[in-house]
Amino acid sequence: MKARRYEVVYIFDSTLEEAEINRRLERFHALLRTEACPEPVTDVNHWGKRTLAYPIKRRETGYYVVVKFETEPQVLGEFERAIKLDEGVLRHLIVIDEGAMPAAIRIEEVAEEEEEELELDEEEEEEVASEVREESEG
Repeated sequence: MKARRYEVVYIFDSTLEEAEINRRLERFHALLRTEACPEPVTDVNHWGKRTLAYPIKRRETGYYVVVKFETEPQVLGEFERAIKLDEGVLRHLIVIDEGAMPAAIRIEEVAEEEEEELELDEEEEEEVASEVREESEG
């Protein structure tokens, strides 16, 4: 099966030391290794301690880590099971990484492009009409 790109956001208990969080991450990421993807993790971004929007497991703050990785889909079951069993992980979310978001297009730019296309269409119509007149006169 073909490997896919994923992104996982972990919210760890903020009482854990960063060294302990890194050990847990290593343990989780070892489960992602396959013959097709010997080094699955492509990016690790520690956001650090943040205040939660609402309490989770009676905690007001959490330590956020965002990780991008590439692996085969059948490996995700055991990976997610290990995360769920870890008491130090308050929440997690795994999503398919579809790459960079497309750039937003301003409505004014779209309107200008449509206007230019209409002007070109009118010019083409005039040219065709003049050619038809010349042929019918000639």
